[in-house]
Amino acid sequence: MVSRFQKMKMKPLSILLLATMVVSLSGLTGVAYAAEGDATSSSGDSLKLLGAGLAFGLAAFGAGIGLGQVGSAGLAVISENPALQSKVFIFVGMVESIAIYGIVMMFIILGQ
Repeated sequence: MVSRFQKMKMKPLSILLLATMVVSLSGLTGVAYAAEGDATSSSGDSLKLLGAGLAFGLAAFGAGIGLGQVGSAGLAVISENPALQSKVFIFVGMVESIAIYGIVMMFIILGQ
C-alpha cells in the first residue's frame, strides 16, 4: 500500500523525469542548415559527440551511484575498525576508476 506521502513524493519526480525526456528528445531533432560540401561528415560528427557524451555520462552516473554505496559502507567499517581504512580506500579507488574509463573512452571516440 502506497502512503499519501509517497504519492506526493512520486509526482514531482515523475514530472521531472518527463521534463528531462522532453528536453532530451527536443535536442535530438535536426535543424536544417545550408550544407557546404559533404553533408554526411556533420552527421558523423554529431553522432561522435553524442556517443562521447553518453560514454562519459553513463560512466560518471554509475560511478556516482557506486561511490555513494561504497562510501557509506566504508565509513561504517572505518568507524568500527579504523585499521581497515586502507582497504576501504582501495575499494573507493576501484569505483572511481569506472569514471576514469569513461573519460578515456570519450577521448578515444572524439579522437577518431
